[in-house]
Amino acid sequence: MRTCTVPVGISNRHLHLSEAHIQELYGENAALTFKKALSQPGQYASEETVTLVGPKGTLAGVRVLGPARKETQIELALTDAIKLGVTVETRESGKLDETPGIDLINGDRKVHLDYGVIAAKRHIHASEEDAKKYGLKDKDIVKVMFEGPRGGVLHNVIVRVSSTYAWDFHIDTDEANALGLKNGDTGTVIIED
Repeated sequence: MRTCTVPVGISNRHLHLSEAHIQELYGENAALTFKKALSQPGQYASEETVTLVGPKGTLAGVRVLGPARKETQIELALTDAIKLGVTVETRESGKLDETPGIDLINGDRKVHLDYGVIAAKRHIHASEEDAKKYGLKDKDIVKVMFEGPRGGVLHNVIVRVSSTYAWDFHIDTDEANALGLKNGDTGTVIIED
């Protein structure tokens, strides 16, 4: 068994829009407006938000992250999904087959999605250099341990390796709240040989 440390990035509910859906929600030739950089290189929170409308409820002010993606994807915590009335599966980003849909509203503009709503699987982003340094490879499954009054171990953490990634552990607000974590806290990655 080997260990290393990783910083925590807590992911609030958000969505990634396709270029076509950006145009439908914000107007012809619209572009996302940069608000602040995120932990992953080239990724950012935009000024744009939408209202999500599900069978049982709505969530207003949901942040759009940029840049545009090939497909629109909504990432929720399980408590968000319950409020909206959608049954989501925990999935890797981009794995959208057979996922539920939802409505996206911006003022008088609306987009109906037939699919695209997930609870993101907890994951570690690793550059190729980080992966080599810690003896990890893409799709490895590890554990991450946290100390403190609400400490614990999160199992089934997938490692995602890319030359464009920065070393970071992403969990949603439900998981972070259960462990009493905040952005920038540090966890211990447990790598079993």
